[in-house]
Amino acid sequence: MENVEQASAAPVVVARDLNAGDLKAALAAGCRDFLACPIYGMAISAVYVISGLAILYALMSHGEVVWLVPAAACFPLLAPFTAVSIYEVSRRREAGIPVTWGAVLTALRGRGDDQILGMGVIVFVIFAFWVMLAHAIFYMFLAGAGMTTESLAFFTTNSGLVMLLVGGAVGGAMALAFYAISVMSLPMLIDRDVDLITAMIASMTCVKANPGVMLGWAALIAVTLVIAAIPVFIGLLFVLPCLGHASWHLYRRAIS
Repeated sequence: MENVEQASAAPVVVARDLNAGDLKAALAAGCRDFLACPIYGMAISAVYVISGLAILYALMSHGEVVWLVPAAACFPLLAPFTAVSIYEVSRRREAGIPVTWGAVLTALRGRGDDQILGMGVIVFVIFAFWVMLAHAIFYMFLAGAGMTTESLAFFTTNSGLVMLLVGGAVGGAMALAFYAISVMSLPMLIDRDVDLITAMIASMTCVKANPGVMLGWAALIAVTLVIAAIPVFIGLLFVLPCLGHASWHLYRRAIS
């Protein structure tokens, strides 16, 4: 990855004055990046879409349609990690460096120090833990209702509604924790020569220092991704790149 004019050894400074205007500016800049280089974001998002369709097919073909709910809930959890290559497109456009497939496809290597790989391990652990929790919660309430995983009718029962509340609370807490450590750390690992722990601390500091704006950004990402996924995930081809590019610009405003 070519060097960009950046002081990798400089201390990390986290903005504490983010506002709604910054979110609007980041979204506008993100849309401009997408329109300027749409093929990269759409190709990367296509992998996300194909994965979603594969999960959908696998669950429905095995009569496990109830698991569509926790599977869908995992999508916003994985989106930031998927967007790493999209961050690289925005980084290069901002620095005036040519955007190439080679650079975009190898963005997950970060700066060649395995820091992003370390974040990938964290994502895998969180994802696996969520799957185990979801299984435990689902089967606990399914057994109580005397139903199987073959029908979505379970969600219309009292047990199903309570299960959605419990599962939603647990999943929401896990998603929020992951968001706090990843929202700024992933673009930072693309941009700066820092270690994973430093990047995660900076990310959590940003969320803590700007709770209203950062939680609003999290809610916007989650709601937009869910809505975009409704038409057989096709909307994600456009929404995910725009959000990924916008996240880069929000990072540039929040971290210096």
